Amino acid sequence: MNDSNQKVVEMHKIAAHAHLAAADQHGKGEHLSGHELSKIALEHATKAFELAQAAHRESEKHIPR
Repeated sequence: MNDSNQKVVEMHKIAAHAHLAAADQHGKGEHLSGHELSKIALEHATKAFELAQAAHRESEKHIPR
């Protein structure tokens, strides 16, 4: 796995963990901390998506046409 793909995978893992933590906090009735964790999860998921798009664009540059 190349470096770009590894970064994407790591960001997705971080986002998934943050989503689980947020859901846990919401389940405990701790709305504010759950809300903050949800925002963090969204930021990580967005970053993972952006990295995936960049990796895809980069990989297309190396495809012979």
